[in-house]
Amino acid sequence: MNRLPDPVDHRRPDYLIDPIFWRRWSPRAMSGESITNEELMRLFEAARWAPSTYNEQEWRFLYATRGGPHWTTFFDLLLPANQTWCANAAVLVVVASSTVFARNGKPNPVHTFDAGAAFQNLSLQGAVMGLVVHGMAGFDAAKARAALHVPPEYKIEAMIAIGRPGDPQLLPEDLREREIPSGRKPVSQIAAEGSFWSA
Repeated sequence: MNRLPDPVDHRRPDYLIDPIFWRRWSPRAMSGESITNEELMRLFEAARWAPSTYNEQEWRFLYATRGGPHWTTFFDLLLPANQTWCANAAVLVVVASSTVFARNGKPNPVHTFDAGAAFQNLSLQGAVMGLVVHGMAGFDAAKARAALHVPPEYKIEAMIAIGRPGDPQLLPEDLREREIPSGRKPVSQIAAEGSFWSA
């Protein structure tokens, strides 16, 4: 079994928080092994419990499993740079969110915010399960809309690659060098009491 670099060797939180947050990261090296349907549904179950405005739960996850009937359709949505490492993913996911409220048809100004919360739940659950979960913007959203018959009132937000950890040495050299948990800006650069500031 492949082992990802341990975030404890690369990261230290500045304040006391649960390790689930700083141990999560977004590697690219995956083994090509499948994950079970039960494992996949656990990820979506975690996403289901994310907070949302008026409990709209406006996110939608469309997915393809390696070797399944939709794999090529999803894989072909990726830009070539992402195809190089997503070739070993077990699952590819397209995330969409409704731009209007189901309750009254009015515009939902926070649909992207809510879909991001659902993705965060999914990615944290993946980290707990020892899976790779990597969100990305490098894909053709217009092509995804057409190929997956996404209605116009939904925004295509992102794609996600999910899989079991793989050997980083099998990645292209430029990606191999980046296959370590990244650091973060200090809290002082992302939060301030009062008005906006330039960090």
